Amino acid sequence: MIKVGIVGGTGYTGVELLRLLAQHPDAQVEVITSRSEAGVAVADMYPNLRGHYDLEFTVPDTDALAACDVVFFATPHGVAHSLAGDILARGCRVIDLSADFRIRDPELWAEWYGQPHGAPALLNDAVYGLPETQREQIKSARLIAVPGCYPTAVQLAALPLLEAGLIRPEIVADCKSGVSGAGRGAKVGSLLCETSESVMAYGASGHRHLPEISQELNRGAGKDVALTFVPHLMPMIRGIHATIYADLLEGQNVDLQTLYENCYKDEPFVDVMPAGSHPATRSVRGVNMCRISLHRPQNGNKVVVLSVIDNLVKGASGQAIQNMNIMFGLEENAGLNQVGLMP
Repeated sequence: MIKVGIVGGTGYTGVELLRLLAQHPDAQVEVITSRSEAGVAVADMYPNLRGHYDLEFTVPDTDALAACDVVFFATPHGVAHSLAGDILARGCRVIDLSADFRIRDPELWAEWYGQPHGAPALLNDAVYGLPETQREQIKSARLIAVPGCYPTAVQLAALPLLEAGLIRPEIVADCKSGVSGAGRGAKVGSLLCETSESVMAYGASGHRHLPEISQELNRGAGKDVALTFVPHLMPMIRGIHATIYADLLEGQNVDLQTLYENCYKDEPFVDVMPAGSHPATRSVRGVNMCRISLHRPQNGNKVVVLSVIDNLVKGASGQAIQNMNIMFGLEENAGLNQVGLMP
């Protein structure tokens, strides 16, 4: 049984880790930390977990965390910088759900996150945790940087086209997110009265996920890709919908449906839908699945790829557990076989 620690268990990604790990056949949560809620029972804060956990939140303690086999960081950026090194030095593995180790360039990270990178020496150890592209590296990794929610949806949609060299290296990613993507902290912009019956773009001139997406699209394409990324806030709790626009190179007449089906045929958590489909975010609610469909309007050179995920599962905690399963040689879908919630 894999002994699990969670740093930052009171946010949405933390409770999602608890929900999914409660049914994992090969993992058990031993430690869960929160400075603000130390001494509070997990089941008192989250009644949906009653009968599954007898744990209380504790103040982060390096000795207790390092006694685990793996520690998940479900924390704001900067926290893993200060704790991950000591935990790794004790032989424990780390899976970080924040942005602390996603961007390879510490100066670029500092530019986008407004503070110096706190652990640049660990960047060489960090493996970007998108299993569909980095599975072999994940198997032997000590430190995993779990991709962001927008980057996951965009990459899975765009990479097959880029890797095959079928499109101009220019992509528009028009993306929508549920309000839970903003976290559990109290913010005026996340209030029901502020978000209900309204759609709003944000970060149009530059969003923190932009350098992460660009870094990974460039790696997949083997060259620089010009990316326009505009996120939107939607009046829903969960979900990411990414619409990707790209132009086929002249002379390309490839069967894109077959290309994507072949690319993802062995991937347990990517579902390429029948040609002409329009995947809905509700079809992936609560599950570690990305659903993709392809369109060529009027059979022209424009390709439109639709990609949906649950931002808290395939976009965060579910993908983190998928990484854990790969790291420890378990069945990749262990603890992740839920069926999406509908309606």
